[in-house]
Amino acid sequence: MGGLVNWIDARFPLTKVWNEHLAEYYAPKNFNSWYFFGSLAMLVLVIQIVTGIFLTMHYKPDTALAFTSVEYIMRDVPGGWFIRYMHSTGASMFFIVVYLHMFRGLLYGSFKGPRELVWLIGMAIYLALMAEAFMGYLLPWGQMSFWGAQVIINLFNTIPYIGEIVSQTIRGDFVISDPTLNRFFAFHVIAVPLILVGLVFVHIVALHVVGSNNPDGVEIKKLKDDKGIPLDGIKFHPYYSVKDIMGVVVFLIVFFAILFFIPEGGGYFLEHANFEAANPLKTPEHIAPVWYFTPFYTVLRAVPDPWYGTLAMFAAIAVLFILPWLDKNPIKSIRYRNTAHKINIVWFAVFFLILGYLGVMPVTDFFRELGTRATQIYFLFFLVTMAHSRPEKAKYILWFIALFALVLFTDWLRWNDSFTGPQRHYFWMMLTLPTIYLASTLLLPMFVSRCNKEKEVPERVTG
Repeated sequence: MGGLVNWIDARFPLTKVWNEHLAEYYAPKNFNSWYFFGSLAMLVLVIQIVTGIFLTMHYKPDTALAFTSVEYIMRDVPGGWFIRYMHSTGASMFFIVVYLHMFRGLLYGSFKGPRELVWLIGMAIYLALMAEAFMGYLLPWGQMSFWGAQVIINLFNTIPYIGEIVSQTIRGDFVISDPTLNRFFAFHVIAVPLILVGLVFVHIVALHVVGSNNPDGVEIKKLKDDKGIPLDGIKFHPYYSVKDIMGVVVFLIVFFAILFFIPEGGGYFLEHANFEAANPLKTPEHIAPVWYFTPFYTVLRAVPDPWYGTLAMFAAIAVLFILPWLDKNPIKSIRYRNTAHKINIVWFAVFFLILGYLGVMPVTDFFRELGTRATQIYFLFFLVTMAHSRPEKAKYILWFIALFALVLFTDWLRWNDSFTGPQRHYFWMMLTLPTIYLASTLLLPMFVSRCNKEKEVPERVTG
């Protein structure tokens, strides 16, 4: 065996790569359960690629055959139902672990220096994943696939001057038809997966250059022994590679429990309307994208004007890219940030979930207004994060006045004299949401000093 390894090493740096990225890569010794999700995302990526290969063997990218080919896979191909459900369940689980992975970065400041590039590459992975999911969503050629794609593609029509050209380029036709299905199939099966795998590789390499963050936000590379080994680091293999196996086992138990017992996920993983073949002449009663797009779909619906709504939707994603330059606080981990920042994180998490829930619900006066207020709080979060960058010097009262004035300005822009009585009621009633949000994150630390006090960061990681 040693001779074979030496023969390979003479021609390819196998041992060098193994040592640099696993055997001799030192990770902080205080990783907790939040750090499972990175490896789980890689696991789901492998599941999606492997199951996708098997599905491609039987799928027909033709508008006349696509839906029946999926039915053929489910009913006649041996084990086809299992492969298809693994792929559909894997799509939702992929986004679940990625969202949790991103939230962990938010909690422990993993987007801050020197890891800004790691965060940016991670966000590029997120964009590629959204593109991959959107293109794959059309392939079953069910009712919701067709009409959901219709809604999303038509968003590009709102772009001034070039909108119609962009939409036709995406569709390959004047309407969603065979060329659309073929190009989406090509991108979903070949182009985007290659980009995803490349970005994941670059993401890991960039991470291993600067080193992993940890729950304390302490840079372990600053304290090393005489051999250059971090005092608070342990080898990734075998310690964390073995620990990750436990996370994988728990994840697979949940994954297969969903796959065998509730593969449709209550209509969220696989919509009920998608078990009906696409019919351009029959519009579903309620059109909504699949759940992992719904937070941004709610942002889109919160703005009455289609073009500005589209801008707001893309801005909700783009603002995540500049997060490293919005939060300038030198303290990375939420453990040592002030209470006001912790409250801010809780508000963000809660209202991101609310945005997701509202995206799958039909539009009513109540839900429309709640979606608008949730959208306001989503964007305010990033501005409040800027205010918390230097808590000891922050002019909280000025921040409160400025941001509350911004809320009132956006309300003035969308006010319409034709609002009905219930719409006016919800408008004024839900103004309390951004008001309470701003008060709890900006006025509270001003009047309650302990809510503005940050803890001292230890020099070395804690247990």
